[in-house]
Amino acid sequence: MNSEIERADVVVVGAGFTGLSAALELKKAGVDFVLLEARDRVGGRVEAMPNRLGERIDSGGQFLCDDMPEVMALVRARGKTLVKTHFTGEFITQPRMSEAQAARTYGAAMRIRERMNAVAPDDPAIAGLTMAAWLDRQNDPSEAKAAFHSLIEGLWCLAMERLPLWYVIDNDRRITNEVSELQYFVRQTMYSLADDLALDLGDRLRLSTPIKSIEHGPEGVRVVSAAGSIEARTVLVAVPPMMASKVEFVPLLPAALAGALGVWQSGAVIKMLARYPRAFWRDRGLSGMVMWRDPHGLFACDASNDDAHPALVVFIGGPLARRWHELGEAALRAKVTSKLEEALGAEAAGFSDLSYRDWTDDRWSGGGYSDLIVDATATDAERIIRAGASPIHFASSELSPSFPGYVEGAIVAGRVAALKIIQSAITSGASES
Repeated sequence: MNSEIERADVVVVGAGFTGLSAALELKKAGVDFVLLEARDRVGGRVEAMPNRLGERIDSGGQFLCDDMPEVMALVRARGKTLVKTHFTGEFITQPRMSEAQAARTYGAAMRIRERMNAVAPDDPAIAGLTMAAWLDRQNDPSEAKAAFHSLIEGLWCLAMERLPLWYVIDNDRRITNEVSELQYFVRQTMYSLADDLALDLGDRLRLSTPIKSIEHGPEGVRVVSAAGSIEARTVLVAVPPMMASKVEFVPLLPAALAGALGVWQSGAVIKMLARYPRAFWRDRGLSGMVMWRDPHGLFACDASNDDAHPALVVFIGGPLARRWHELGEAALRAKVTSKLEEALGAEAAGFSDLSYRDWTDDRWSGGGYSDLIVDATATDAERIIRAGASPIHFASSELSPSFPGYVEGAIVAGRVAALKIIQSAITSGASES
């Protein structure tokens, strides 16, 4: 056999929070591993970048809350500082409503969500139904339906016509926070946590190393990249399902597993941060939160790091993100500025900086905030992918038993997968002895 081929016990592909968490669990267990990452950084859909004021800002995943135990524990262990998101004051609705009318409308939208979640995902009555079809059958006021529609496309970042109802219910049931998921963000950036985890891995982490193929058989795997080949007992593919479906496996994966990987689509999201000289909205008794019913999928809230760094973060999700993705930078900035002015007045155009990150069709993650199942018949897809096909394992936030699509879910998914691999190695060693 070629003596230049590197060897390890486990190869982990993808250094988002799933891959990082799995790698650290393997390290703790004394397992020999290599972590390969296609990008020149870790973090996956969590990323930081400088704005034009020279400030380092979260351009990807950012928010967390007390009900996310793993990421909260990580924040504490790494000595980070939490900033409590500002919610005090009136929130603005677009098109504009009175405060009382807005409370009634968005309260009604949340009751639609509660009614949705009261349905069992495996109820035969909803088989084949999309979110859009189900909503059409509801007898709620049109304004409440519009608010719910915008909420769903803003959170899941896909058209309601593409989302199977059973999948959204199942997904939503695993997102168990009772306080707002926007409760906090990390002053040093969420990305700084990923950076800290990467430092613990030393030379076991290889950046800028996209894989070409994964060869597999009874004796193990060979992971091939431009940098060379690594032979291992097993491989953990820790990337979103849609990206995993694009990996070349030799021989091909079993048909059921390949099919399960092929039923996902990445969401579309654009994230913008508008920095201001002062928090003018607070001066007017506003929270900084703006919820749009038209267009669907547009949302803004206060993301001021402190009094010296007033800011609003704007999220553009789903079909709206795909449409605005085509505008080009100048037109996109003008469109968002116009929407903020309509909602908050002329001062909203007086920002110190307006930076953005377009995650739509991202090369290495596919999009954001996560991948979602778009085949209403694929009710076993997650179970099949989690089972894998030894010596190949899969993990991602989308497959997590808790908080799928969030950093919390990614940490849990990585640890669960690593422990499964460790236990398999222990069992295999015991049987061989």
